[in-house]
Amino acid sequence: MTALINTQGHEVDQQDCAGRTPLTWAARNGHEGVVKILLERKDVDPNRPDKNDRIPLGCAAFEGHGGVVKLFLERENVDPNRPDKNGKSPLGWAAIKGHETVVKLLLERGDVSPDRPGAHDRTPLGNAALEGHEGVVKVLLERKNVDPNRPDIYDQTPLRNAATKGHEAVIKLLLERGDIDPNHLDINDRTPLGCAAVEGHKGVVKLLLERDDVDPNRPDKNDRTPLVCAAFEGHEGVVKLLLERGDVDPNRPDKDHAGPLGWAAFKGHEGVIKLLLQRGDVDPDRSDVYGRTLLGDAALKGYEGVVKLLLEREDVDPNHPDNKDQTPLGYAAIYGHEAVIKLLLEQKHVHPNRLDIYDQTPLVYAAIGGHEGVVKLLLEREDFDPNRPDKHGGTPLSYAAEKGHERILQLLQTRKSIETPDTQLPHPV
Repeated sequence: MTALINTQGHEVDQQDCAGRTPLTWAARNGHEGVVKILLERKDVDPNRPDKNDRIPLGCAAFEGHGGVVKLFLERENVDPNRPDKNGKSPLGWAAIKGHETVVKLLLERGDVSPDRPGAHDRTPLGNAALEGHEGVVKVLLERKNVDPNRPDIYDQTPLRNAATKGHEAVIKLLLERGDIDPNHLDINDRTPLGCAAVEGHKGVVKLLLERDDVDPNRPDKNDRTPLVCAAFEGHEGVVKLLLERGDVDPNRPDKDHAGPLGWAAFKGHEGVIKLLLQRGDVDPDRSDVYGRTLLGDAALKGYEGVVKLLLEREDVDPNHPDNKDQTPLGYAAIYGHEAVIKLLLEQKHVHPNRLDIYDQTPLVYAAIGGHEGVVKLLLEREDFDPNRPDKHGGTPLSYAAEKGHERILQLLQTRKSIETPDTQLPHPV
């Protein structure tokens, strides 16, 4: 190799189609001997970038070749801070990849900035925290000129990045710093605790809640607290940890007026609902901006288990209407949720003839939708009025005829009290 390199007429610094020189390839592949020979040549530029603007030192740092990196750093004419097209310096790449030895070597150079931001204004510490490289984080935190709270362009600090990814060991290291801000808000006004709650990182949530200076109720841009976020995603372990705090508000609504219990019901998270209902200060009959209660949401979605949980409560009204006077029974009828209908009809206080703003009953909706099983269940109720017309004069039978639901027509006609219409059928709303 030495003879080939020293042969006259050979251009040893020539670039290929990707802009890589022999030195770049040797550095990238960790060939220390070849790198040493090439660096001794005056006609070899140690800072010559490839088409990604990455210099040979950057390639070696990216791959974690400590011996090659050391050879470059021994030369005064090597730029150790030069960023590539992605805005990442050799230190930035070493931090991202978790190459602790390379990071240490680079930091031994007095002209390498340990806090210099790269792409998205994220520092080496921010990248190492995001990727969960505990060793690199520890090395960087030992430097006095590293800011542990420095945010990137998304206002994401190293602590926030580690919390989002669930890197508990990194969280511990960062929290040992007396100058760490555990409540820093990111671009969505979400704290590290909020980020950990969203992702369901129970261990991280526990570490953060052990701090007296952590705000467990801090809402994000959608007015969602960590508890709301955890309930929305169905993270039972996180919800349990948060509810063990005496200063966590279990009823605090977000901008949609849903709150932890509301979102848990809407998403069908039975385990979360059970945890929340164990609290004596939780309102299970609270309505959202649409006037819909938890029971209404569960009925609409067909969550049989959630409906059952809520109906076991004496403080839940099974007839609570929303802003359009639609009840839980009406929603279940619209979407054909037979199991939910059955549970609701078992309640003594359920009104099967309750009208919405269109004067339509649950039976009308079931007939329009062709939900045969629901129609059967409703017709079993003696207190049900099968002939109640809506504001257009339409009845369950007329709508079933217009929609062509033969089986429902047959079911309706088996009821002796059904009146067969002989007028022109109205159009359903």
